[in-house]
Amino acid sequence: MTVTFPTGVFCAATTPFNADLSVDQGLFAAHCQRLLDDGCIGIAMLGTTGEANSLSSSERKSLLEAVVKSGIAPKKLLPGTGVASIMETVELTQHALANGVNTVVMLPPYYYKGVSDDGIVDAYTTIIERINDPRLRVVLYHIPQMSAVPISLDVIDRLIKRFPDTVVGIKDSSGDFSNMSAIVERFPGFSVLVGADPLMLKLLPMGGAGCITATSNLVGGDLTTVFNGYNDPSKAAEVAAAQERIVAGRNAVSTYAQLPSLKVLLARQYGNDGWMRVRPPLVGLSAAEADAVRASFAA
Repeated sequence: MTVTFPTGVFCAATTPFNADLSVDQGLFAAHCQRLLDDGCIGIAMLGTTGEANSLSSSERKSLLEAVVKSGIAPKKLLPGTGVASIMETVELTQHALANGVNTVVMLPPYYYKGVSDDGIVDAYTTIIERINDPRLRVVLYHIPQMSAVPISLDVIDRLIKRFPDTVVGIKDSSGDFSNMSAIVERFPGFSVLVGADPLMLKLLPMGGAGCITATSNLVGGDLTTVFNGYNDPSKAAEVAAAQERIVAGRNAVSTYAQLPSLKVLLARQYGNDGWMRVRPPLVGLSAAEADAVRASFAA
């Protein structure tokens, strides 16, 4: 089977909730289609931005099934399947494969802190070997500020050597550009997907593969413009203008808590205040904060 390394702009799609805090599957599927229409190559659903760690396994499975049923091609989806339990990670990943999704984004088990590289490699090895499916492609998820379990270059090296046809990339949401560039340099051809929107343009000429980002919920078209035109001198002005909007969008959702800020702007974009709901323990913005975010983004 041909090894596919993911490249392009993938949106870390946020998840809408009904008034009872159940997942609004129809609204989410429509949002995913809009993101694809805007130019995103795919949807990285059920990640940090999607509040996946506040969802049950059954909710994750049901949402993935609903998106596929809505008509979105499974090959366009990169669901997050990594949870604290490696057995549950196996179950969620097998479910994705059963629904035609081959590529998943996988956190390391994150409850126990201070674990060794050996432990992280053992966890991924156990998961991949138990699934034992040649279709599977894994994008590692490095977000140490949230998981407190970093994925080192040594871990990447060992996993690539052990599973060269399976471990195909990493989403680096650390915000540490030196770490991203070090991965690109050490592992040519390995897909390094930036988790912070403004850094994609900087990493692409070095061999970066694209991005999986939160602000692409709002500026996916601009990120696509940068990805498609960064190495074309005739598009320099267009890329620079798109990059300005990307940075402004990122700044707009970063003054206050990012996820509620993003949802405020999606509510504005869709004319649907239901988008502002977050699932506890997250809390929404105050009215004054929401007004400030709207004003910042509009400017």
